[in-house]
Amino acid sequence: MKLRFEVNSLRLRLSEAEVRQFAETGRVAVVVSLGPTAAESLTYALERVEAGELRVSGGAGTITVKVPAALANHWTTTDENGLTATLMVAENQPLRILVEKDLDCRH
Repeated sequence: MKLRFEVNSLRLRLSEAEVRQFAETGRVAVVVSLGPTAAESLTYALERVEAGELRVSGGAGTITVKVPAALANHWTTTDENGLTATLMVAENQPLRILVEKDLDCRH
């Protein structure tokens, strides 16, 4: 799974295998070591939740994009390539979330 940040946006791109894993287990996560200890790492994840809206949460070394189950099930079982939402994380501070299937080109 690839993570990309740009000004006011966060983007996750999942391979076909990761989309399957997400469909089967409801979670895909990657840990990036930034130093010699576990505390010096960044974990980013995509997680299925029962209800609500597409959202993001963050904490000490973690970023989790949460997708409602109905939306997750539709996305993983159709040809729909992406999920997107714009969240207001603070006054006048939108954050655009984009989750995409990073599928191989098939010519």
